[in-house]
Amino acid sequence: MSVMIKESPISEKAMIEEAEKALADISRVRDAVGRVIFGQEAVVERTLVALLAGGHALLVGVPGLAKTKLVETLGIVLGLDSRRVQFTPDLMP
Repeated sequence: MSVMIKESPISEKAMIEEAEKALADISRVRDAVGRVIFGQEAVVERTLVALLAGGHALLVGVPGLAKTKLVETLGIVLGLDSRRVQFTPDLMP
């Protein structure tokens, strides 16, 4: 089964303007997160890609890498809710 969505055509100029607005928004988010999270640019970038793609992200690493702080900061900057799930060996079945 296929679904056809009828949309009015968008001009090239309008498409470019929308892309530039999106890029500016993404840059503002990256800058705001960068004021709190230092030295983790690749992690921030990949986490933003996962969010923008509508996917999930699992942040794994040794203690002290600002994983929880990154999620908290993104939640504040983007106006999202966040929940923390603590996984430790003593909680495993």
